Amino acid sequence: MADTLPAHSFYQATSAGESYPSLEGTVETAVCIIGGGFAGLATALSLAERGETDVVLLEGETIGHGASGRNGGFVFGGFSLGERALLDSAGDEAGRALYRLTLAAVEQIRERIARYGIDCDARFEGVILANWFDDDRILDDQQRFMADRLGVDWQRISRADLGDQLRTKRYFGGLFEPSAFHFHPLKYAQGLARVLTGLGVAVHEGSRATGISREGHGWLVRTPRGAVRAKDVVVCCGGYIERLYPRLGGAVLPIATYVMATEPLGERLQQSVRTGAAVYDTRFAFDYYRPLADTRLLWGGRIAIRDRGPSDVARLLQQDMLKVYPQLAGTRVDYAWSGMMSYGRHRMPQVGRLPEGLWYGMGFGGHGVGPTTLAGELLAAALRGDSSTLADFNQWGLPHAGGPAGLFAAQLTYWYYELRDWMRQ
Repeated sequence: MADTLPAHSFYQATSAGESYPSLEGTVETAVCIIGGGFAGLATALSLAERGETDVVLLEGETIGHGASGRNGGFVFGGFSLGERALLDSAGDEAGRALYRLTLAAVEQIRERIARYGIDCDARFEGVILANWFDDDRILDDQQRFMADRLGVDWQRISRADLGDQLRTKRYFGGLFEPSAFHFHPLKYAQGLARVLTGLGVAVHEGSRATGISREGHGWLVRTPRGAVRAKDVVVCCGGYIERLYPRLGGAVLPIATYVMATEPLGERLQQSVRTGAAVYDTRFAFDYYRPLADTRLLWGGRIAIRDRGPSDVARLLQQDMLKVYPQLAGTRVDYAWSGMMSYGRHRMPQVGRLPEGLWYGMGFGGHGVGPTTLAGELLAAALRGDSSTLADFNQWGLPHAGGPAGLFAAQLTYWYYELRDWMRQ
């Protein structure tokens, strides 16, 4: 198995997508967006929905190449920074308002799928938080916190009921988030790009930005075979920003996570997963997985500071899967891949404008589908003159992430919490 895995992901294998020309020559536009992931696409679409279609979007590889086209496909509220830490950091009222903005973003994604007819294998069957630990207080506290502090109803699932849905002895009850859903993230990204071109936005693949500089009252963005002169520039590069703009690149840590997809399981899927909901668990170092329409199980987890090849990813994640579902022993892994997420030191999205006038949206960590859509809304509103809500993110700012030392510290932190999970178990 491990020696014959394809280099591409399950998402790439199951999404045709359109192709877009690389930028040739010099063009002028009102807004140039760098990055063809969820944040860049959402910013462009939110601008177009406000009537601004004089937009050029540059993607260095292909649409959804980065974390946006590689993630687990969970669409739910919240940020990478947990709910309690969010309220501790922002205060109850402001934190609640920010959290509810992510819920609105989830509904906006749902509405865009319907309005634009985006075929992205969406399953509106909720998300389950499964309790890894034999301690009901964990679920009691979380359910009460969500209801009392955030006004959100996460429904309790008893141990017996969860055992009917997830055929494992590993879990001890759960909470169900009914408004959440899951989808094929690469198909969604490609769908957004198709919508944008239909609205008149210029989308370019294979057009890596190699430099950004001031030019008069605007900006010049250079690519290998062209350039864009723009009044405003928005940088949405995430874990693949590298050295494009050091002030921004130095503020994020590129962190890898791993995902695999099994062979189609057929009736065997019912021996393990009997729900259409996506699942994650209560550990810091949690697994996340979801059933696919063709009866595969898509499984993800772990955080590391480096990419791994498909064989290593498959080996690690298959071990994790069998800890939960030993009855799936012998299951073939058909696809395995990794990808780089971008984390800010504070684990909140980094969305705003630099003093010199450059806009940015990045640092969405492992919880980015809703927040990237939210960032697109806030950036588009600010570009059109209303930056009031965008300013709510200024308190977290762009602290330097520490470079290689920051990466090493992040890995040590993950290992520490992984050990703590093990000891608690």
